[in-house]
Amino acid sequence: MSEKDTISMQLVREALLQTCPHGEPDAGLLARAGIAVEQLREPEARVSAESYARLWRLLARRCNDEFFAMDPRGLRSGSLAFLCRASMAQPTLGAGLETALAFLSLMLDDMQPGLVRQQSLAEIVINEPRDEPRRAFTYFTFWMIVHGVACWLAGRRIPILAIELRCGEPPFCDDYRVMFSENLQFERPRSRMIIAADCLDLPLRRSEEELQRFLAEAPANILVKYRDPASLGRRIRNDLLRQPPSLWPDAERLAQCLCLSVSTLRRRLAEEGQTYQGLKDSVRRELAIAWLATPELTMGEIVERLGFADSSSFYKAFRKWFGCNPGHYRALSQARQPGH
Repeated sequence: MSEKDTISMQLVREALLQTCPHGEPDAGLLARAGIAVEQLREPEARVSAESYARLWRLLARRCNDEFFAMDPRGLRSGSLAFLCRASMAQPTLGAGLETALAFLSLMLDDMQPGLVRQQSLAEIVINEPRDEPRRAFTYFTFWMIVHGVACWLAGRRIPILAIELRCGEPPFCDDYRVMFSENLQFERPRSRMIIAADCLDLPLRRSEEELQRFLAEAPANILVKYRDPASLGRRIRNDLLRQPPSLWPDAERLAQCLCLSVSTLRRRLAEEGQTYQGLKDSVRRELAIAWLATPELTMGEIVERLGFADSSSFYKAFRKWFGCNPGHYRALSQARQPGH
């Protein structure tokens, strides 16, 4: 995790909300995490991801709860270690995830997760006994744990196709989109994460030594590298989202609009681990899954909007991107009833 990786101070405030509910935030604890208490009052302030990881550890230790007191029962210190040890003993990621989710269901009162396989897609669904949805921060902390452990178990990043949440959209989503997926949907009937089902068949071969290393580095190693929302790649991505793919400029015209040479554009994107073609592909994938979740758009309209020559080309590209056909993804994303 590089020093340039930062996260919004909003997330620091969210982490403190449950653990310091009756008074001013603990300035001494924040200082130990490397965060100045004065920054809490600055709306646009950001802190290093490493500082946020230290704060996570300090709060978990103080509360004796690795879920920051956001559940009536919570996760006592050592829960993550037990969850990982039990899950890594399973033969596949699917079996490991089922073990992890079963443990979380036993430990937590208000969040009862389950794994559902739907042909070429899989979803982790959070069943909740209460009618009132939780804060977005609560859901995203839960996903951070589950997805982070899943990636460690598999030894690779598991792509997230979509995350749906019952709560409303918070005013700060950039960090969540970088961490999880550009496709975040709010005020949905249930909270779930959708991934490709074929990753559930990945074999697990983690050792005790690897487990100890993972736990020693947690949670920094399950925090996806946060990037500055003002980066060039993010700026280009936002510009692409504002116009139809048919109007996207080529690299030469884009460089000209940014008052850069083509070589400088490529170099600066490379420094961020990006390419212009990769950004275009990423936005096209994001638009595809967003539009498939919109019942008013026909498949033909989506194909045309995305700039594909025909439906066959779109189907082929979608299967390459996500491992399933767009019709099946549409049916799953538009499912409204928990028992569907």
